[in-house]
Amino acid sequence: MKKKPGRKAKVERKTKETDISLNFSLDGEGKGDINSGIAFLDHMLTLFTAHGFFDLALRARGDIEVDFHHTVEDIGICLGDALREALGGKQGIRRYGQAIIPMDEALCQVAIDISNRPLLVYNVKMRQSKVGLFDTQLVPEFLQAFATHGGITLHINVMYGRNAHHIIEAVFKALGRALDMAASLDGRVSGVISTKGLI
Repeated sequence: MKKKPGRKAKVERKTKETDISLNFSLDGEGKGDINSGIAFLDHMLTLFTAHGFFDLALRARGDIEVDFHHTVEDIGICLGDALREALGGKQGIRRYGQAIIPMDEALCQVAIDISNRPLLVYNVKMRQSKVGLFDTQLVPEFLQAFATHGGITLHINVMYGRNAHHIIEAVFKALGRALDMAASLDGRVSGVISTKGLI
């Protein structure tokens, strides 16, 4: 699988609740420079970046003294916007990607269609409601924002797992791998893979 060099985006978003700036490259080396003020989210985004071979520089300030929701969701929005911009016209991409990733006792499958038909299917059960200070319900909030603004169909299925940290880690690693595959170039593709001629 090959990537087309130079597919990058810079996104800034400022609201009364958050102030976010990020630089994203699809064709990176897996380097993350991430500071959201939410340590667990930084860890997950670093895993996503490393396992997808993206580059991501992110700075975020938000009303985390209220809770983490606004910051997590708005980072998902910004990352989705950056993905859409970096993909450009989507010429030559494989379009579909999938990964099955274990993390100790947890096993996660992620499937992606870069379809311009935003959808999240999230079949994940966790016994714990928090990992440290992080509310596990914020994971689908982030993913919904990312899928909607990125224009992707995203299916996430965790087959099994006990530890919430391991489950979420498997999700973010698999997301990176699946997106890397979907965004990679295929020499057999002329234009886009669609009988409509457009995605």
